Amino acid sequence: MTIVREATSHAPVTRPAAVRVRVWRFLRTWPLIPGLIVAMLVSFAIFAPLIAPRDPRQGNLFDRNIPPAWLEGGSSKYLFGTDPQGRDVFSRVVYGARISLIVAAVVLSTGAIAGTALGLIAGYSGGYWDEAIMRFVDITFAVPFILVALVVVIVMGQSFTIIVLLLVLFSWGGFSRQIRGETLLLKTRDYVALAKIAGAPSPYIMYKHILPGVMNTLLVLASLRVGTLILSEAILSYLGVGVPPPTPAWGAMVSEGRDYIGSAWWITFFPGLAIFLTVLGFNFLGDWLRDRFDPRLRQLG
Repeated sequence: MTIVREATSHAPVTRPAAVRVRVWRFLRTWPLIPGLIVAMLVSFAIFAPLIAPRDPRQGNLFDRNIPPAWLEGGSSKYLFGTDPQGRDVFSRVVYGARISLIVAAVVLSTGAIAGTALGLIAGYSGGYWDEAIMRFVDITFAVPFILVALVVVIVMGQSFTIIVLLLVLFSWGGFSRQIRGETLLLKTRDYVALAKIAGAPSPYIMYKHILPGVMNTLLVLASLRVGTLILSEAILSYLGVGVPPPTPAWGAMVSEGRDYIGSAWWITFFPGLAIFLTVLGFNFLGDWLRDRFDPRLRQLG
């Protein structure tokens, strides 16, 4: 009876600990915080006209450089304050999410399709096809992207289409190299050999038997590349060769506010914070997908 009383007396003490263990296990198992960040970015991009209180391109010079609403001198009309043209910083950050998501979606879809197709051809065919495609991939990795972007924009002018095309040209190589490595492994499997014996053509084997085996790798690689693409677009906009003004882009907003760091820090801080959280969220989400789809990493956890 004494043992039973001692066990029951300690039971309430262990419940908070058990709850903390369950919460910690849930946070480790599911990417809650990165998922919230990505969901917020997608919500801002889709519902920007409903979330943003003002037009991000129009401003009032009488309201220039107003601090955020919670600081002295701030106004409840401008949650994140205003920039030197009197434009609402919060509205521009919200619409900047749309630009970043459009760039990432277009570049990823185009680069992933092209890189996956070339990687499958290089890994499955081998020989001259493999050598030619991989040497072209090496060239894209060797050429400095920022320098090429600066030269192209100076020669052809600044436009959204040119920036997207440049990002596509320099983004497919990573997909191609990774998919090639997976294809070299999968083409030695028995089911591929049986398909060859049955007389299946090479395009059918690559599409029906090898492509499903590389989809997990493709999904993880795409999620990890989103943050890199958003950061690349922000760097180009910061250098003045990205999305042309007055379109709100996070990198361009950081560049516009660099001369006002001492007097109006919020102009640079909030778009910089948006870039940081977005890249961090997508990178953590990509790491979680990699651990989720790789059984060896899942066993280590």
